[in-house]
Amino acid sequence: MSTPASGSAYQVESRHPGWPARPGALRVPAGVVALRPVRLRDAGEWSKLRLRDRAYLERWEPTAPGPWDDRNSMVAWLPQWTSLRRLGRQGMCLPFAITVEGRFAGQITLGNVIRASLRSAWIGYWVSSELAGGGVATAAVALAVDHAFAEAGLHRVEATVRPENGASLRVLAKAGFREEGLFLRYLDVAGAWRDHLCFAMTTEEAGDGLRARLVRSGRAEHA
Repeated sequence: MSTPASGSAYQVESRHPGWPARPGALRVPAGVVALRPVRLRDAGEWSKLRLRDRAYLERWEPTAPGPWDDRNSMVAWLPQWTSLRRLGRQGMCLPFAITVEGRFAGQITLGNVIRASLRSAWIGYWVSSELAGGGVATAAVALAVDHAFAEAGLHRVEATVRPENGASLRVLAKAGFREEGLFLRYLDVAGAWRDHLCFAMTTEEAGDGLRARLVRSGRAEHA
């Protein structure tokens, strides 16, 4: 990325608009989906789902050092939660837990938040395999993006997805994201450099909001 003509650096704002937050809820076939900040006491459910769903999750996630069981144990949640909380307080990300009927069901994060004249972030998410196909990820993306464009004051949200990840591609399509192009050998995933498709949305494209769009399409109801 080129630097501003003035040569000035982007500054992390001392106040993070829109954080902490609980951005509403939507009812989908799987139940009532809501977002809230991640908690230290999520460790047990987080670890249980991650360990159970290794085959479902690992092939799509960035390569990381150490065995899966170690990286997703209850003990491993403490440093992750500490880092997410710090980044949230610094205004660099919005780290949400996804809940369904009040129970922890996954995570969705708006990361690499840049403000100043760019005001953008990326979005990433995972959901329990037991809830696949129930509309949970689509509802979570709608809630997070609406919050990003309203309370958090961002202008653009982007997502990168492997072309083979059909489920995630369908989530972004239902949410209304626009495909921008292909990033070759973009990210080390499952032990190799993988191509990723880039999708994005701006606040102008969101119109009256993704939640409203899902409700009008019949894919969700207000909760």
